[in-house]
Amino acid sequence: MITITPKVNGMYRSSYSVYLLQYHIVTKYRNPVLQGSVKTSVYKTIEDMLEMFNCIIKEVNGKEDCMYLLIETLSDIKLHRLIQTLKTRSARFARRDYPDTVDKYYWKSYFWNNAYFVSTVSENTLANFETYIRKQGMKSKNRLIK
Repeated sequence: MITITPKVNGMYRSSYSVYLLQYHIVTKYRNPVLQGSVKTSVYKTIEDMLEMFNCIIKEVNGKEDCMYLLIETLSDIKLHRLIQTLKTRSARFARRDYPDTVDKYYWKSYFWNNAYFVSTVSENTLANFETYIRKQGMKSKNRLIK
């Protein structure tokens, strides 16, 4: 287990490294299931899991068919495993807690699209990503902002 000290000059320190790892992650559902209580539940599940992994959520938002995350992680996190765990657990809980809503869209055992998008974020682009994620799902003149 890595011992983490609070941020100093915008960086984290462990016993053997200094780092700042920020990621923009996009996951797709392909159907408009992220609405109402399903959305609230999925977001809460993901937020709880990220906290369990000692990740810091900078922004989280989405549309009815996808979710956008901006997170900071520890240096020992395997990002693909983290994303896989987030998707698996949130899908399991959504199917368990909202079967009538979820089953309308997903008759197979798949909830998430297998693919995802991830990019690194620098201090120079952080504000742009935060704004972009905040605007997801907002309507402007009867259309979604792209």
